Amino acid sequence: MDRIGKREFDELRSIEFIKDFVIYPEGSVMIHMGNTKVLCNASVEERVPRFKKDSGEGWVTAEYAMLPRATHSRTQRDISRLKKNNRSVEIQRLIGRALRSVVDLEKLGERTITIDCDVIQADGGTRTASITGGFVALAIAGQKLVDMGLCLENPISGMVSAISVGIVGDQALLDLCYEEDSSARVDMNIIMTDKKAFIEVQGTGEDGSFSREELNKLLDLGEKGNLLLQEAQRKVLEG
Repeated sequence: MDRIGKREFDELRSIEFIKDFVIYPEGSVMIHMGNTKVLCNASVEERVPRFKKDSGEGWVTAEYAMLPRATHSRTQRDISRLKKNNRSVEIQRLIGRALRSVVDLEKLGERTITIDCDVIQADGGTRTASITGGFVALAIAGQKLVDMGLCLENPISGMVSAISVGIVGDQALLDLCYEEDSSARVDMNIIMTDKKAFIEVQGTGEDGSFSREELNKLLDLGEKGNLLLQEAQRKVLEG
């Protein structure tokens, strides 16, 4: 099948990280995954949630929101509804879980790092782009804590990234854009560390079931995509 943008079935969209996009946070990155653009800011605060108080450990959490005209039609801001969008709550919990998996909370000490992920433009894969860009912002903030003498060792213990995969028609595809995602009969998000370990796999048969063979193809594509993303993350962090 011919993909939008003439990509191969196992090819990522173009990816770009813009470091220090905002000057005030301890870590700031704008990530572009094709036409999906997410601003990821990491903020460090010298406090922890009540359940972590006097534990000697810190906490990493996330918030996720989509600008009103990030999509084809305008959506209301959460504040205008006086209620957090259920989808946003689910996604920010996913981002927080993913990022905490590569943080040594004891080395972080009793402080909180909040990753704010704001979708500027959405064309599929906003949650996976938020995790991938959010990690870069988190890693910048972690190094800054060491540079400032607030942490003796960098609390970041590994890398994490996420990518979408799916089956459109009979073809397994990597990194779906919105049009591919909306017509996929299987949709999956795969979150992995740089040690090729899975953190979370979210997969759904949108139009019926899928086979073990198809699942294996999607996992292989997800691993390939995550390894490519982590290579790009390393380059921006070392640059």
